[in-house]
Amino acid sequence: MQTAVVILNWNTKEYLEKWLPALLDSCKGLDAGVVVADNASTDGSLDLVRRLFPEVTCISLDKNYGFTGGYNKALCQIEAEYYVLLNSDIEVSPDWLSELTGFMETHRDCGICGPKLRSMTDRGRFEYAGAAGGYLDFFGYPFCRGRVLGKTQSDRGQYDSPAEVGWVSGAALAVRSGVWKRLGGLDDRFFAHMEEIDFCWRARNEGWKVYVVPSACVYHLGGGTLPQNSPRKLFLNYRNNLLMLDNNLPGKFRPRIFCRMVLDGIAGAIYFLTGRREYAEAVVNAHREYRTLRRGNGGKAKVNILCNRLLFIEYLKFKNI
Repeated sequence: MQTAVVILNWNTKEYLEKWLPALLDSCKGLDAGVVVADNASTDGSLDLVRRLFPEVTCISLDKNYGFTGGYNKALCQIEAEYYVLLNSDIEVSPDWLSELTGFMETHRDCGICGPKLRSMTDRGRFEYAGAAGGYLDFFGYPFCRGRVLGKTQSDRGQYDSPAEVGWVSGAALAVRSGVWKRLGGLDDRFFAHMEEIDFCWRARNEGWKVYVVPSACVYHLGGGTLPQNSPRKLFLNYRNNLLMLDNNLPGKFRPRIFCRMVLDGIAGAIYFLTGRREYAEAVVNAHREYRTLRRGNGGKAKVNILCNRLLFIEYLKFKNI
């Protein structure tokens, strides 16, 4: 088939039952198929899909490999020209898929593209996770068109033209299979969160462009796996942001990693001083694990040692040691 729309599922049976029908309708008349790759759910997700949606291909994984590992294991079993990664908590519009694949057909420099994301709960506003495409600031913090800090904007058509961006959300992301294979898929170390930003950055380093295609619109519930205020989510974001910078920054820009680690240390101290113990621990643990997982060399280790000393001092204060 030309296009494989792949949903990576983990215990979201109710989402599949609710939003798979519209997705299947959007694939009619296209050379496209839907695949549900299941990360060892325990809620009967695959039984439901097989019973209610026999046209859907199911891939059963033996354990929860996270977003990164799950997609990497699933897509190596699928042959298609385009892969579309789609969250289970997405409601699609009728022409979303044809708009994405049509854009890639006519823009041969486009390696990755994504639709405009609106909020499922406030359908006139952009959705936090991806809005109308994103960029990174000087220190590597991601931001979106249609979102200012934690506040999203109303969609008034201000971003309705296709645009080259730094990244698009992994909640709904189309990629050429050749690009996917060339890059080796997602970075397994990430498990979840920011892996799509890293992937888009690596694609751009290879000369591909990343676009948002606003004529394709989907609605995202968000927070289906981890809530926004989860310490686990905070840990993944801090750790993975550093891994992303380590993956992609050229040598002359690598001091930015030191700056980011200092800023992270300040954020951890603020969490501690304001009584948010679990958040402060998440920052400390994120830096510790980054030091273990990074691809760095001995020279960069000095930066990590210094920054982790700063964090460890705050950690000792936090523990009243």
